[in-house]
Amino acid sequence: MSEAAFDSDVRSSRPLGRLADGTVFHVPIGVMRIDGEHARCHLCGDWFRSVGAHLRAHGWDRAGYRAAFGLERSQPLEGRATRERRARAMERRRRDDAAVRAGCEIGQRSAATGELSRLAASAARGRRQPEQRRRKTLLTLASIPPGVREEAASRASVARLRAVAKRAAQDAGFADVGDLVRGHLADGGSLAGLSRAAGLHKDWFSRHLPTVDPDTAHEVAEMVSGPRPPRYDAGLARRIHGFDDVGAFLRRRHLVEHRSVRAIAEEVGMSRYAVTAAMERHGVALTPHVTVRTAAAEQARRICDAHGFADLDAYLADRRAAGWSWQRISDECGRPPTWLRRRAGPGVRPSRPTVIEDD
Repeated sequence: MSEAAFDSDVRSSRPLGRLADGTVFHVPIGVMRIDGEHARCHLCGDWFRSVGAHLRAHGWDRAGYRAAFGLERSQPLEGRATRERRARAMERRRRDDAAVRAGCEIGQRSAATGELSRLAASAARGRRQPEQRRRKTLLTLASIPPGVREEAASRASVARLRAVAKRAAQDAGFADVGDLVRGHLADGGSLAGLSRAAGLHKDWFSRHLPTVDPDTAHEVAEMVSGPRPPRYDAGLARRIHGFDDVGAFLRRRHLVEHRSVRAIAEEVGMSRYAVTAAMERHGVALTPHVTVRTAAAEQARRICDAHGFADLDAYLADRRAAGWSWQRISDECGRPPTWLRRRAGPGVRPSRPTVIEDD
């Protein structure tokens, strides 16, 4: 560019806007104007062989300049001739300076192993994309047909899901996802429990197993679906002895032996909620406090048999009609007065007296 052209460009330069802190700029955000051997400064609008060297006049550094004006970190701030001179100087230093040569070899090894790319990705994670890079990305995406973009995104998503599933299987000591899922379900677990154990959302395996391992998902479909999946009884079936059927075990313990849910849970080593759910699945009617109620009924029956009455109400009504107090009845039958009063029917318990107000 000729000196006259430079002078005309500088004189005609007008600020294009201001940054958030009030700094004016003369070149669009995300654009680095380079014309042959010169580059244009955003801050003053002048042209220089090296804007990077000129920034000291404004009190700025290269990193802050690139960040403020939306430039990529690798964006040159010099004209072509200056970059070529510096490249030749760097070649001489690599040839003659052992320290520079050793540093370059370390970088080359990192690039060959992929470590450099991983470090760059880690450093860029969470960092806002510069305007210059954003424009390049949009131009690239605009040149790709929508169908191709969607297919690529789908492939990348599936690859990420399979990587997560593989890591979960390896952490649990399994060769693949299929072995992990089958082993967990065979032990009476659920896909939700497996997801939680792997540190994932509780619905992760339920949602993504058909994607990461379709064959395993089809194989275990009957175990994880339907109103009464067999896996729900697998854990309980291993803990009962002398019974081939979970339903028969629950009916025997609760309906015949009158054991409470807590007692059954302690026997099989499971939670009360698991036992209650199993009773609901097998249609076993739940009686709250069945042990206490059965014991009370048995005590009432023994009292009636000992005194020749059909039921406890008949016995209590007879004694109360004879003018006996609750304490005297308690002394006769051996049960506390409160126990007798709680179990007395409406015809035995005295009604509260009605208070008639005088007009």
